[in-house]
Amino acid sequence: MSNQQKPSQTPESRQMGWSMIVTAICLILFSLFLPTTPNKPQPYSEFINQVESDRVEMVTIGSNHIEYVLKPKLGNNESKQIFITNIVEQDTELPKLLHQHQVEFSAAPTSNGGVWGLIKFTFFLFLLLNLGGFLLSRNGQGGTNKSLFGIGQSNARIYSEGTMDVTFDDVAGIDEAKAELYEIVDFLQHQTKYSLLGAKIPKGVLLVGPPGTGKTLLAKAIAGEAKVPFFSISGSEFIEMFVGVGASRVRNLFETAKKQAPAIIFIDELDALGKSRAAVGGFMGGNDEREQTLNQLLAEMDGFEPNTGVILLAATNRPEVLDPALLRPGRFDRQIVVDRPDKSGRLAILQVHARNVSLARDVDLDKLAARTPGFAGADLANLINEAALLAARQNHNVVVMADFNEAIERILTGLEKKSRVLNEIEKKTVAHHEVGHAIVGSLMPGTNRVEKISIVPRGVGALGYTLQLPEEDRFLMIEDEIRGRIATLLGGRAAEELIFGKVSTGASDDIQKATDLAERYVTLYGMSDRLGPIAFEKAQQQFLEGMTNPRRQVSPRLAEEIDREVKAVIDNAHQIALDVLSHNRELLKKLAQTLLEREILEGEQLRSQLSLAHKTADMEQWLQTGKLSHDKLLASSRGSNGKSDKLPELH
Repeated sequence: MSNQQKPSQTPESRQMGWSMIVTAICLILFSLFLPTTPNKPQPYSEFINQVESDRVEMVTIGSNHIEYVLKPKLGNNESKQIFITNIVEQDTELPKLLHQHQVEFSAAPTSNGGVWGLIKFTFFLFLLLNLGGFLLSRNGQGGTNKSLFGIGQSNARIYSEGTMDVTFDDVAGIDEAKAELYEIVDFLQHQTKYSLLGAKIPKGVLLVGPPGTGKTLLAKAIAGEAKVPFFSISGSEFIEMFVGVGASRVRNLFETAKKQAPAIIFIDELDALGKSRAAVGGFMGGNDEREQTLNQLLAEMDGFEPNTGVILLAATNRPEVLDPALLRPGRFDRQIVVDRPDKSGRLAILQVHARNVSLARDVDLDKLAARTPGFAGADLANLINEAALLAARQNHNVVVMADFNEAIERILTGLEKKSRVLNEIEKKTVAHHEVGHAIVGSLMPGTNRVEKISIVPRGVGALGYTLQLPEEDRFLMIEDEIRGRIATLLGGRAAEELIFGKVSTGASDDIQKATDLAERYVTLYGMSDRLGPIAFEKAQQQFLEGMTNPRRQVSPRLAEEIDREVKAVIDNAHQIALDVLSHNRELLKKLAQTLLEREILEGEQLRSQLSLAHKTADMEQWLQTGKLSHDKLLASSRGSNGKSDKLPELH
């Protein structure tokens, strides 16, 4: 970073210095003119002796003390001596005694001290308010953007060459985004090459993507590679309670960056600052702090005055809420999607984070990359760290593959709850439930390979789990694969019905996931033959998962049709799960008994047992059409006695 010249002393700073000096003098004068205590309090008995000896000339009686003046001695030109004594108890004979010895006495005024204190407080408050008003008035003078105690100044961290140890070598798995950003670094270092062709560097670059994919890490890499001043700040740091403070910080930030141009400004979590103004309040033209801050940012990026030499880099995982004026060319000219990495990207990320970890020879990073689809860069870094912590806990010299397998399970399913002991009925229910998932999942298309079944409680409320790990990355789902996943989710519930004739609460999470997937099947993906390719949900939260999409405004009749279609998808999948498990009933019992004995089934032994499962003719028909016959659905509602307990609605 270039050396900055020390600013010269301005008239305002000199005026502020004189104000501080005047305030100090006033405080000293206060201390000089405060009334002082005459002397050390004398004993009350000594005061009475002085009165009886006719030594007292005048007495002033207060509420809790007495002040008296002694007569000067004969031939002595000394000034009168003043003493004070405390009143121990109410002495009703004191006035008579003073009158007998011809002592002049009076009562002390009670309000003088309060008035004097009020005058002092008022004068001090007057000086303080004048000083504060002077400092606040400087905020709008001369465009300095300075306010009381630096409130209007930006809090951006400044990084110069050599202060950031992260480079592009530390970023992996997002090669496309890295190449786009390297162009900006190259422009800052070799501007002549671009200017000869008439090319202009983008004024703003917006990084968008799911959380944990490396947006902030890319910004750190640019700070380490650019060799120009790099200003980093969060969007929330601009917003304050008082209107105008955020706008002042934006002005101050850009003014500082322009003085050190070429420079880069990085704003993390831009959505905290740049939300659409159309959604502000319930009235037109909402004038709040965030809106004024956004207006100032728009003007600084591409306003009346040209913004030269400053590149704005921002990151967000909510681009759908940003103001359209912020996203137009001329402000954010380029949007770079930083998405979750594919298998090769995950392998590169694992290699970067494993550089400083001692790995055993049996560790296969390529296999780990294949088993972690959907993991972002932060997830993979956490996986490496969890495996290293587990190895240290076991006193291993190196991290072995078993540590990584356990780390994956901890991340996906939570910690083991060995203290949670199940009774025999619960164990049998959980065992059949999990084996039901495994058998149905092994036969359905599009489902992941079953790697492990366990009835060891893990996480929050999970009494057992079936671990399915994918063999490849998938970016599209065919409709029969979605139906297969719904049937797999309902396999545990179907196993309980088939073996015990009644169900438990253990399938609540499976039912919730199956219902959500069936609703998206109908309302978002448009896969219902009856309703057709119509989207009844508004797709929102592009990069944030776990958020429900709001349903469009539809008529009550259409909403009823949607609910019927969702129920039909669930009913068909539930019946297929029952058919598959009924056809493989002996295998279900055998695997459940083995699981009860060992608590965990995994590896080739599990896969060889699941390979014995057979499909049914109804399953093949259902995968093709998505529907079962009326007789088949009617049979699914009958109890063990053959009588119909519940007849589903059929339309």
